[in-house]
Amino acid sequence: MAHLDIAGIDYTLADGRPLLSDVSFRVGEGARVALIGANGAGKTTLLRLITGDLSADSGAITQDGTLGVMRQFLAGGTVRELLLAVSPPALRRAAAAVDRAEQAMVETDSTAAQMDYARALTGWGEAGGYEAEVLWDVCTIAALGSTYEGCAERDVQSLSGGEQKRLALEALLRGPDEMLLLDEPDNFLDVPGKRWLEERLVASEKSVLFVSHDRELLARTATAIVTLELGAVGNTSWTHPGGFATYQEAREKRFERLDELRRRWDEEQAKLRALVQMYKQKAAYNSDMAARYRAAQTRLARFEDAGPPEQQPREQKLGMRLRGGRTGKRAIMCESLELTGLMQSFDLEVRFGDRIAVLGSNGSGKSHFLRLLAAGGSDPAPEHLPVSEVPIDPVEHTGTARLGARVRPGWFAQTHGRSDLAGRTLLEILHRGDEHRAGKPQEEAARVLARYELARAAEQTFDSLSGGQQARFQILLLELGGATLLLLDEPTDNLDLESADALQQALAAFEGTVVAVTHDRWFVRDVDRFVVFGADGEVYESDVPVWDESRVARQRA
Repeated sequence: MAHLDIAGIDYTLADGRPLLSDVSFRVGEGARVALIGANGAGKTTLLRLITGDLSADSGAITQDGTLGVMRQFLAGGTVRELLLAVSPPALRRAAAAVDRAEQAMVETDSTAAQMDYARALTGWGEAGGYEAEVLWDVCTIAALGSTYEGCAERDVQSLSGGEQKRLALEALLRGPDEMLLLDEPDNFLDVPGKRWLEERLVASEKSVLFVSHDRELLARTATAIVTLELGAVGNTSWTHPGGFATYQEAREKRFERLDELRRRWDEEQAKLRALVQMYKQKAAYNSDMAARYRAAQTRLARFEDAGPPEQQPREQKLGMRLRGGRTGKRAIMCESLELTGLMQSFDLEVRFGDRIAVLGSNGSGKSHFLRLLAAGGSDPAPEHLPVSEVPIDPVEHTGTARLGARVRPGWFAQTHGRSDLAGRTLLEILHRGDEHRAGKPQEEAARVLARYELARAAEQTFDSLSGGQQARFQILLLELGGATLLLLDEPTDNLDLESADALQQALAAFEGTVVAVTHDRWFVRDVDRFVVFGADGEVYESDVPVWDESRVARQRA
C-alpha cells in the first residue's frame, strides 16, 4: 500500500527567506495528485524534500512503498546513465560497482581485478540488473525505436527533449517502484506523447505525485490537486479533493469564504475594541466599571492572540512587455533548405508580423530549424546576429535560410541551457548588461524583476532558479534585448498558468514576428500559420494545427 504523508513542512532558503510554511497533504494508494502553483513557489523544492535531497526545518514526511523519481531536468551523459538515474538506488550502486571494476581491469589486467569484476557482475545480477536490461530494451524500442544494446552508449544530448522525457517515463511507469514523483513529466513531449502519458497515468496502479502546468493533462489525469499558494511568511498548501474540472470553481468559492471570514473577524475586532474603549471611559469616573473594563481587555487580548483567519493567498501580477520593432516585409526566406539528416528541402517565406507555430513529432528537427534562424541564418550579416550571448551550436544544412532587413533574432532555448548566465545573479546580469543590452541601475533592475515576479529571486544565480523562473527571466532578456524576431522553443513548458497567459498577452502586443515550436494545445489558439515537420520528412503548411504526425521514419540501430 504505497502512500505519502506530508505534515507541517516548513523550509527556509539559505538567505533566510521562508519558502514553505505548514505544508500538509496526502497521496493515497493509487492516487494521482497534481502539485501546482506559481513558478518559484517551491514545488521542485518540496519534491527534493520528499526525496531526501534537502532537509525540512520542521514537519514530517512519511512514505510507504518504493519511490521512483523523475527530476525536472534529466541527468545522464548516455542513454544507459539516464536509465540508471531513474532506477532504484540498489541498481545504481551495483552499476557503479561494475563500472569501477571494469575500469580497474582495463588499467591492471590482474587476477584480482578479474575476480573483482566477476563479483561486481554477480552483484549486478542479484540487484536485478539483467532483468532491468530486458526492461530497458522495451523502453528504448518504445521511446527511441532502437534496441538498448544499440543505443546504450548514445549521448543523451543527441536526443530531443521529448525523447529524453519519453524514455525516462517508459522506465518509471514500467518499472518496479510503487510510487512515482514526476517533476513536469509532460515537458517537451509532443501531443501524441502527452496523450500517451495521460493514458498510462490513468491505467497505472502506482501512486503518483506530479507537477504539471498542462491544463488538459491535469483535467484528464488528476484525482486531486494540491496548490502551493503564495504567502508573506512562506507558501502554504491547499488541497482540492476533486479533479481539474471543478478546481477553478472550488478555488473561487474558497477565496470568497476566506474574504467573508476575514470581514467577520475585522468586524468582531472592531466591536471588541469599541467595547474596551467604552468601559475605559466609564471606569474613569465609575469604579464599579473597572471589573468590566478588565474583562473586556482580557476578551480582546484572547481574540487577537488567536489571530485572524487564513488570509487569501497573494495572486501573481506579471507585466511582460515585448516591444519589438518594424522590419522589412519579408522576415525569413528559406530556399531549398534541407536540415541534414532530418528534413527534406523546403521553401518558406515568413512575413513581418506573422505568428507561426512549428509542429511535428519529437526528433523531427524543429529545434534545429529554430537554432539555425537564431544564429542569423545560413550567412548572417552583422544586423542579423542574435540579441544575446547564448552559445548557438551550428546546424548542418544545405540550401539557404536568410533573415530580412532589420530582423534581430531573440532565441528562447528549449532546455534553458544558458551557460552565459550560469553562476551570475539576476541583478548582476541586468546591472552589467552586454553588447546588445544596456546595463541598468540596481533600483531600475529591481523594478523590472518585480514586473516578472522575480524580485525575491534577485540575488539568486540563474542556475539556482526553478525551471519556470528561468523561463520568465529568459523572456525578460528578450524584452530588454530589442529582438524583432522571437524564436521560442517550447516557451510555455515550465511556465505556470498565469505566466503562460501573460506571455500570450505580451506576444499579442509584440511588434514583430514570432516563430514558436510548441506542443501546447492552448498556446496555438493565438497562432495564424502552422508549419508542420511531417513523418515522411516533408515540411508543409496547414490551416489548422496538426498533432498526430508520428516519429520521422529513419534508419535506426
